[in-house]
Amino acid sequence: MSLQWTAQRERGSRASLRLIRWIGLRLGRPVARAFLYPITLYFLIKARPQRIASRLYLTRALGRTANLLDVARHIHCFAATILDRVFLLSGREDLLDIRLHNPECVLERIDAGQGFLLLGSHLGSFEVVRALAIGRRNLPLKVLMVPEHNQVITEILHALNPQAATTIIPLGTPESLLQVKESLDLGCMVGLLGDRSRSDEDTLTYPFMGRPAGIPTGPMTLAAATRAPVVLFFGLYRGGNRYDVIFEPLTEAVAPERGQRAQAVERWTQRYAERLEHHARQAPYNWFNFYDFWDETGSA
Repeated sequence: MSLQWTAQRERGSRASLRLIRWIGLRLGRPVARAFLYPITLYFLIKARPQRIASRLYLTRALGRTANLLDVARHIHCFAATILDRVFLLSGREDLLDIRLHNPECVLERIDAGQGFLLLGSHLGSFEVVRALAIGRRNLPLKVLMVPEHNQVITEILHALNPQAATTIIPLGTPESLLQVKESLDLGCMVGLLGDRSRSDEDTLTYPFMGRPAGIPTGPMTLAAATRAPVVLFFGLYRGGNRYDVIFEPLTEAVAPERGQRAQAVERWTQRYAERLEHHARQAPYNWFNFYDFWDETGSA
């Protein structure tokens, strides 16, 4: 898998991000959204590698040659979800029309005290799910993430809701697996994103939008090791103030028997890739991997 995403520098200074946060909270969402157009234009001009990657992806997702307007719409969609994190983390989700699809598959497990993995991607907004868990329902949620990635924006947004920072389990530490297991045993849902690999993570190659792509095996390996059920989620931005949060049960057990783990990890990783492609085609502008997901070797 291409590790281009780890090499991308974070754009946007602390000052500019704090300004947008201040505008959103003080002047309101409509005023803040007006700033998304010059922000989109800025990144359309300045972020050449991301612009190229966007056009490459959209051409495959849309089934036609993507144009500059498509790329602008893609960047605007991303900027809109970043802005909405301000309102989600500050407890103003009432400004948004968030529609939950099949939430029973999550709530029934929580009511039963059953821990499970909540597996998402960089398709849409993860923050909409995390904010609902922290604020609206106070659901038991932990989040596996790389704390060094997008450190500036994460720091500024977490200042709005310090409780969000306490939900994080840092990836890549010797204690990570132990913390995950403890959280699952306590009946927590452990959220993670499964479409980007780290340097020490294996991938498997599957067809993805017509070309082979490398999909990380880490999430399903974790599920097999912890024997945790896996539920997929997609927090899709639909424009305006509307989000569709979709939950899908994936499997109750990745590998019931230890000797079947390799084949089971392969099968369920492929199923994840299939569902990710399905939803990406349904909501193409929600794809927030602004790098070449397919590299020259045919893997992502």
